[in-house]
Amino acid sequence: MVQVGANRYGKAEIRVVRVGRGAGHDGADVIRDWNVSTALSGDLDGTHLTGDNSHVLPTDSQKNRVYALAKELGAVEPETFALQLASFFVSSQEPITRARICVEEYAWTPIGATGYSFARAGDLVRTTTVVHDAVAGTSVVSGIKDLVVMNTTASEFWGFPRDAHTTLAETRDRILATAVNASWRFRPEAVAGADWAAVASTAKQTILGTFAGTYSYSLQQTLYALGSGLLSAAPELCEVRLALPNKHHFIVDLAPFGLENDREVYHADDRPYGLIEGAVLADDAPEAGLAWS
Repeated sequence: MVQVGANRYGKAEIRVVRVGRGAGHDGADVIRDWNVSTALSGDLDGTHLTGDNSHVLPTDSQKNRVYALAKELGAVEPETFALQLASFFVSSQEPITRARICVEEYAWTPIGATGYSFARAGDLVRTTTVVHDAVAGTSVVSGIKDLVVMNTTASEFWGFPRDAHTTLAETRDRILATAVNASWRFRPEAVAGADWAAVASTAKQTILGTFAGTYSYSLQQTLYALGSGLLSAAPELCEVRLALPNKHHFIVDLAPFGLENDREVYHADDRPYGLIEGAVLADDAPEAGLAWS
């Protein structure tokens, strides 16, 4: 015997740009540049077992709702948008009991004094995942990804075990560089009144300040410092998860050219790379539940 297991379906990577005309504090335009993905779950056995689509809201309809809601809500924070969208699908479709909404936001920086001119603000992406369940409630996880940072010194790596395959030399001074991918889970009681933009700003500044201020003996130590620093700076949060790829920089041997290289010229190697992942939780953090589903 076999049976239908956990499943969901939706529309992936809906690109929507919402311009808030004159919505800025100085009367300038505001850009919300999003990549939105929807995923719905519920009473969907019929479509899997017999092809009965009577409970399957088309993914094209989900896409169109994204565009319509962008118009209705205006240039709001991505968390606000995702919460409204998730609630809409669960409340409007009786067979659907859970909605998972993911939003990636690409930042634009105003240029000049026109109020309508912008430049794309690098590779940094702001992320939001909202899961709304008719029974279990709502969970919000926000974050950032691809925040590239580097310390040119104040990093060591030594004292590690060696085996027959170890060729890496110990170092008391190295470049430490990574692309910070961080996600933070909001406490359930903080969701209703959360200042999403303020938390995102605090998170970014805390990550930057902590990275710069931490003398590192391992990237794992840096990960813990980043997570614990963020939990201290933002009491609305109960858990931080981080993925830190080690962007290796190796000193180039210039001796064949009669030149010394006193930690000045490096080769940046993009792969393979070490990948350090981990979570830091507040002592009273509730179980994750829906947050990372």
